[in-house]
Amino acid sequence: MKNEESKERAAITLDEAQQQVDRWIKEYGVRYFSELTNMAVLTEEVGELARVMARKYGDQSFKEGEKENIGEEIADVLWVLLCIANQTGTDITEAFAHSIEKKTRRDRTRHINNPKLSSDHGEL
Repeated sequence: MKNEESKERAAITLDEAQQQVDRWIKEYGVRYFSELTNMAVLTEEVGELARVMARKYGDQSFKEGEKENIGEEIADVLWVLLCIANQTGTDITEAFAHSIEKKTRRDRTRHINNPKLSSDHGEL
């Protein structure tokens, strides 16, 4: 994020994000697309993120006029995931907490003890 004001504005919970998406859909989107359509839209959005990642971190270069908009593409993926969560009655906060717990139980020492992993990948 570019400045402190942006950070403050973006500091919302997953539950709040789900609610914001639902309000927007009801106010401007008329209704949710079908679950299957949203799955296709999610695939499209992930593809757009993959394109930018391939240009920035892979061997491809940006075409003239293309933007390095990773944050925007990640947000688009999150938007559709929140739509799908809303449609399927999934509490994404609860599901995410469960996912973290599951990964922690399963992978507590797996990655730490993996000699293939080095400190030069994936650090924030």
